[in-house]
Amino acid sequence: MSVPPEPRDLLGGLSRGLAVIEAFHARPGRASIAEIARATGMTRAAARRCLLTLVSLGYAEADGRGFALTPRVLRLGGAWLASATLPAQLQPQLDAVREATGESCSAAILDGGDVVYIARAAARRVASVALGVGSRLPAHCTALGRALLSAQPEPLVDRFVAQLAPAALTAHTRTTPAGIRDAIRAARERGYALVDEELEIGLRSVAVPVRDQRGRCVAAINIGARTARATDAVLRERLLPALLRAAAELRRTIPG
Repeated sequence: MSVPPEPRDLLGGLSRGLAVIEAFHARPGRASIAEIARATGMTRAAARRCLLTLVSLGYAEADGRGFALTPRVLRLGGAWLASATLPAQLQPQLDAVREATGESCSAAILDGGDVVYIARAAARRVASVALGVGSRLPAHCTALGRALLSAQPEPLVDRFVAQLAPAALTAHTRTTPAGIRDAIRAARERGYALVDEELEIGLRSVAVPVRDQRGRCVAAINIGARTARATDAVLRERLLPALLRAAAELRRTIPG
């Protein structure tokens, strides 16, 4: 929808319920009414009503220790996966990259300050970070995020950086606005993004944007590998070329 809807056309209860579900993302396990109220900015009474509604619908459960989401919430993400065509279009090329390199290959899109994995071809050798479809990682310190941002107009990148409160996940993580902008600009100039131990010590990742037939960036694909295997020579001669071939094939086949 190009024109924002009028406030009178919106359902406040639905937006509050979704905010409560999202609040659990930063709280593994159970959460109290007070914790959900603080996370969402609601009153305790409103948070309680939302939580009890989710319990009645089967999306949450409650005991004496607090509230927790149930597996039923997976239906929400599953509905998108079932209706979206992009993951299915990406998967054959992710599989091809994995077969060519022996490394895991993933695809992601931007969602606020995060990248969200929408497809993945996992190799047996994986990073200690457990990743799968639906996983979220910070965009500012991942190759996927920088590849996606490198395809965006400069004003959008400026707004993204201005809204960040980046955390240093390792001693190498770029956290200053200037450093993050420089990394995105370098990815734009090279045509690929490289992140070296900014997300996890010992992990190196390279990513490229994926464009449709009209040239619009619809996703990014990456390879993440241990630094011992992903040397500069291996990255230049084997990993990056495999990603670029996949991106070129996807641009030929994804409708605009």
